[in-house]
Amino acid sequence: MPKTLFQRIIDREIPAKIEHEDDRCIVIHDIEPQAPVHLLIIPKTVIPRVGEATPDQEPLLGHLLHTAGVVGKKLQLERGFRLVINQGPDACESVPHLHVHLLAKRQLSWPPG
Repeated sequence: MPKTLFQRIIDREIPAKIEHEDDRCIVIHDIEPQAPVHLLIIPKTVIPRVGEATPDQEPLLGHLLHTAGVVGKKLQLERGFRLVINQGPDACESVPHLHVHLLAKRQLSWPPG
């Protein structure tokens, strides 16, 4: 299978503005932001979508959420942020590589969508 867009970013084949990186994930700025702060938290291990994650990937999924908190503190997002994971066409999934959107710095409506 060809590499996903995110694999190519992780491999530095495509440039991205990186906010954070560790051995398990990378956090980049979205190129089409939907909020003043719009980051993508991407695991370096390819999981096509959250509904396909396996039990052994639970620690990695937890790490993604923990990383959101770390980055939120770093960027002083004390007023809050929203995390979104899209799954499937009705959720506007566009890249078959699980990623968590972190949106902040504007009032977000509820319900979303």
